[in-house]
Amino acid sequence: MKWALLIILPLAGFVLGWLIRWLYAKFQLTATENRAEQIRNDARKEAESIKKELLLEAKEKLISERNQQERETRERRAELQRYENRVAQKEDGLDRKAKQIERLEQQIAEKEKSLTERNAALAKKENDISNKEELYRSELVRISGLSAEEAKALIIRDMENEARHDAQTIINKIESETTIVAEKKARDVVIAAIQRIGRDIVSEVTVSTVSLPNDEMKGRIIGREGRNIRSFETVTGADIIIDDTPEAVVISCFDPVRREIAKVALERLVTDGRIHPARIEEVVNRVSKEISQRVFEEGEKVLYDLGIHNISNDAIRALGRLYFRTSYGQNVLTHSKEVAQIAALLASEVGANREIAKRGALLHDIGKGADADSDLNHAEIGMDMARKMGEDSRIINAIGSHHDDIAPTCIESVIVQIADALSAARPGARKETMDAYVKRLKNLEDIANGFNGVEKSFAIQAGRELRIVVRGESVNDEQALDLSKDVAKKIENDLRYPGRIKVTVIRETRIVEYAR
Repeated sequence: MKWALLIILPLAGFVLGWLIRWLYAKFQLTATENRAEQIRNDARKEAESIKKELLLEAKEKLISERNQQERETRERRAELQRYENRVAQKEDGLDRKAKQIERLEQQIAEKEKSLTERNAALAKKENDISNKEELYRSELVRISGLSAEEAKALIIRDMENEARHDAQTIINKIESETTIVAEKKARDVVIAAIQRIGRDIVSEVTVSTVSLPNDEMKGRIIGREGRNIRSFETVTGADIIIDDTPEAVVISCFDPVRREIAKVALERLVTDGRIHPARIEEVVNRVSKEISQRVFEEGEKVLYDLGIHNISNDAIRALGRLYFRTSYGQNVLTHSKEVAQIAALLASEVGANREIAKRGALLHDIGKGADADSDLNHAEIGMDMARKMGEDSRIINAIGSHHDDIAPTCIESVIVQIADALSAARPGARKETMDAYVKRLKNLEDIANGFNGVEKSFAIQAGRELRIVVRGESVNDEQALDLSKDVAKKIENDLRYPGRIKVTVIRETRIVEYAR
């Protein structure tokens, strides 16, 4: 019995231990499977969440790209519409200009026809006069008893004696009046120079106004004992005029670039509030560099717009300075660009050199952008600049002849003249009204017609030249010279005008002789 217990008890313990181990292993497996299932569920949920987020981001990105594409499409359509509008405006402008050119051609044709008829009538009158002259000569020979050669020699001898006497009289009179006239002539020259400087249009193009936040700022601009305003005027080369105008000061300077530098610098000083000599010099130097860079950029911009290359840096700066200059309220750089465009179109139509015409038209007013003082007019200064730049002789001639200072030698020069006149005469281009323009031309012609011996007078070149036709039988060559001086002097005394006016007196002498 004891041996049976010894065998059964260990066997029962072994079975019980094995059963307990089996149950524990099964429990652990179940827990592990539950944990794995939970991890799979969490992973599945997280994957779904990431998937939804990715889809949402993709949709948002797609919507954003679609909106961007729509905006770009709208902008391109708007830009295309603006371009079409500009093209339409340019076409309308070209049509109007073409009609104007057609009217000018028609007027020229009518004038040529009238001139031809007039020449024919004059030829007929000359023939009649010649016949009468021959009749009178025959009658004179019969009455006087002298041959034609003897009478001619007698008349020539009398005329020589009379001419010698008159010449000696004139010489004696000139010598006696030289001392008296010299001082008066010098005084007249000084007065004429003062009158030419002190004209209304100077105030329109030589001053700029700067607004101030309050009148107290005027005192800060002046500074203690005037040190700020003296320092500003010394550094900029411009004058500050402080008057009773509320909350404003005036900057005066003949150089438009300096005036612009002074204006911008003063505006920055007023905005900043710190105004003292050191600060003034710092701001003016900085603004000078900015304006210098802007001058160069404006010159490059107009060259790029017109497709013109191989221009020196000095010429680019001279063109850029035209951006700050006006003529009768018209910006000179814009005017030069417009003249170049018109000249290119005209040259293309008539078969001239398009590039020469366009280049000459762009540079025709470059003398106005020269930074050196000179007593020459802008056309002569422009010619000198073009020669130094090595420009073509046709371009130099176009610059010098656009106001008829010299005669045009090529068709491109004539095209530049026409384009310049068209740009200046365009309605709205310049501030001068049509009534004032017509009145100025009429005043010039009235002054010329008021002198004895004047048959006709014509104010041409927008009033820059006055041509006077005198009667040959009433005015001799010496009197024609005096007439031109008297007319020029009366214009200087009675009228106000920019630049200078060329007075040309034309006296025609026709001598007809027949060989028999």
